[in-house]
Amino acid sequence: MSATESSASTTSMLQENRLFPPPAEFAKDAHISSLEQYEQLHQRSIDEPEAFWAEVAEGLHWFKKWEKVLDWDLPDAKWFVGGQTNLAYNCLDRQIDDGLGDKVALVFEGELVDDNGQPEVVKYTYAELKREVCRFANVLKAQGVRKGDVVTIYMGMIPQLAIAMLACARIGAPHAIIFGGFSAQAICDRVEDGKSKIVVTADGSWRRGKPVPLKKNVDDALEMTKLVEKVIVYQRCKNDVTMKDGRDQWWHDLEKDASDDCPAEPMDSEDLAFILYTSGSTGKPKGIMHTTGGYLVHTTMTSKYTFDLKPDDPDEMYWCTADIGWITGHSYIVYGILPNRVPTLMYEGGPNFPAEDRFWDIIERHKVTKFYTAPTAIRTFMKWGDEHIDKHDLSSLKLLGTVGEPINPEAWMWYREKIGGNRCPIVDTWWQTETGGHMLTPMPGATPTTPGSCCRPMLGIDAAVVNSEGEEVGTNEGGILVIRKPWPSMLRGIYGDRQRFIETYWEKVPGMYCPADGARKDENGNFWITGRIDDVILVAGHNIGTMEVESALVSHDSVAEAAVVGFPHEVKGNGVAAYVILRVPMPAPGSDDAKALQKELIQHVGKELGPVAKPDQVRLTEALPKTRSGKIMRRLLRDIAAGNDITSDTSTLEDRTIVDKLVAQGG
Repeated sequence: MSATESSASTTSMLQENRLFPPPAEFAKDAHISSLEQYEQLHQRSIDEPEAFWAEVAEGLHWFKKWEKVLDWDLPDAKWFVGGQTNLAYNCLDRQIDDGLGDKVALVFEGELVDDNGQPEVVKYTYAELKREVCRFANVLKAQGVRKGDVVTIYMGMIPQLAIAMLACARIGAPHAIIFGGFSAQAICDRVEDGKSKIVVTADGSWRRGKPVPLKKNVDDALEMTKLVEKVIVYQRCKNDVTMKDGRDQWWHDLEKDASDDCPAEPMDSEDLAFILYTSGSTGKPKGIMHTTGGYLVHTTMTSKYTFDLKPDDPDEMYWCTADIGWITGHSYIVYGILPNRVPTLMYEGGPNFPAEDRFWDIIERHKVTKFYTAPTAIRTFMKWGDEHIDKHDLSSLKLLGTVGEPINPEAWMWYREKIGGNRCPIVDTWWQTETGGHMLTPMPGATPTTPGSCCRPMLGIDAAVVNSEGEEVGTNEGGILVIRKPWPSMLRGIYGDRQRFIETYWEKVPGMYCPADGARKDENGNFWITGRIDDVILVAGHNIGTMEVESALVSHDSVAEAAVVGFPHEVKGNGVAAYVILRVPMPAPGSDDAKALQKELIQHVGKELGPVAKPDQVRLTEALPKTRSGKIMRRLLRDIAAGNDITSDTSTLEDRTIVDKLVAQGG
């Protein structure tokens, strides 16, 4: 058995038999309203992909129609060859052309509240948003930006972030958006990799009542590189900043005389739309390249079907809580949602400012109908307590979604019961920065769902679970998740690194796209993500999936969240270390109560998954080391479990003291 094959299979398997049919009330009006309809559509999309995708693309605006739907020379795909379109035109002008200019396109809520507890709320119609986009597009042109130039954007979650990215798309300048929680070194690395000469930023961004010093971070980054010639700064927080003569200019000064007329640039379907950096195992970030036509088609279609978006419903209000600095924000706040003609909500700040009920307050006030958030956030809400939810009316909600990582079954059930009132279908979506859009997800009006499973492939997606030779494995056997046929929004490469693109995605399983996730497929045809291939721990010859151990722990009544990693073990080769956040008051470290609970949790995992999966270490903690985007920094947890000194970079951590406390606690 090869290393790849071995590390994808799992000995333990979380048993989950709960099955929830789509709510009848939801299904009757859904775009896809039965499992039979989905299966027929999906089969056709696989058997006749070019005809299927051509029909989807026909619903969008093209300056020039394509000559060929797909040109496939593994690993390179070209979609809608010869066609010309523009992302910004399809997000804005197309709606205005159809008489919808006065319809609300984007709703923004700022973090801060006034003395009466009222937040800043700004609404943009399609016409108003287009005017702002055109003005800033002309600002960029006046600063020397031309078609093909990479524009780096480093901002908080404010409307000007969406405006800046759409302005880039309008003039054909690929954007490289950097999440506002990243460090100066991360900015420098991405600027240099993308060879960007211009940065768009803000003085600051509100986060838990305090300004994040965005401009200061940019200044520090530009001390390390000489590439950047221009910095445009939006004034948001009015915090103190230093403006460098000849380089730095205020957004509002540049816009004073800018025209609000800027024709959209016809872009070849395969022209680069944006670069988005994702972390790599070597430490050097990977610049994922997405092109124009295929990305537009796929994100628009998946938004429509996954969230069952209804442009003719006057009550529709869609909210994705992600940051636009991540692919989820690109695809499912802006580029996939605006063409579907439903309002998209942007919120600037933290989920617990000024109190832990902020998200539920937003849902109640804006009457949100479709809500898309991360399992990490859901588990945090569980820990904070139901009282924050109970004080709000969430009856406007019609659909719930999850994104970013597999969701534990008990967190899924809590989400369904407490947030969805047992009436909302849940779409648990699996996809990546590299895929551009949804790959595995329930159809909310058609797919029976099981807690913890991302269910079936999206239309047009040929997914399978295979061994390292590319052969499908049996029902409920662990294997490697692959995609066997090209799809429109697939990455076109890693910017400036062709060989890394091939090695990372195309050599693990020859002839197939490999996302490096382990999976299994159950007797109902549903997919279960078992974790990253490298997140499988070989314990005494048995492969243990970290995701399943985490789910077993979260199924205990006392546990809100868990993170599981492997560490070297002198007898078993590797041991299992679990870090646990409790839903109940945490006992004092080392106390009899703590030891009793740790023992109880170890036995609970053994009961759920079998003795081989029992953790060797259980550490009780009030928090986990996370980046500001909510990702758990598991490499630090591995170092702590192994007793290693923490020497790796921790600059993206939200709170370094959490690591220090875990180290002090000991094994």
